[in-house]
Amino acid sequence: MEFEKRKIKFKAWDVESRLLMRLNSIECNKGELYKKDHILLQFTGLLDKEGEEVYEWDVVMISLEKYVVYWSDSANGWYYSPINNLPQGSPFRMEEAGRMKRFCSYYELQPAR
Repeated sequence: MEFEKRKIKFKAWDVESRLLMRLNSIECNKGELYKKDHILLQFTGLLDKEGEEVYEWDVVMISLEKYVVYWSDSANGWYYSPINNLPQGSPFRMEEAGRMKRFCSYYELQPAR
């Protein structure tokens, strides 16, 4: 049996400039990835109904309802939850992603501090 390699991709929220960006480099220390003054957001491996990549903490929409995609350590998987009712989540799978449209990153909705 041959296994297909999985792409592990990240975007990052730049805390200082408050911009969502693609990274050209990430530091690694003892297997842990980091980027100073950034919050790393991992690709879920799933695409929305228009073929756009969905990342951790993305806000996705079904009709006019907004949901947030996040990683659940306790369930060991990707989940989505109503944006105003975290963490009342449901598993985020290919079927669910195919019904949703990516809207923005959760961080883009947060007021500046």
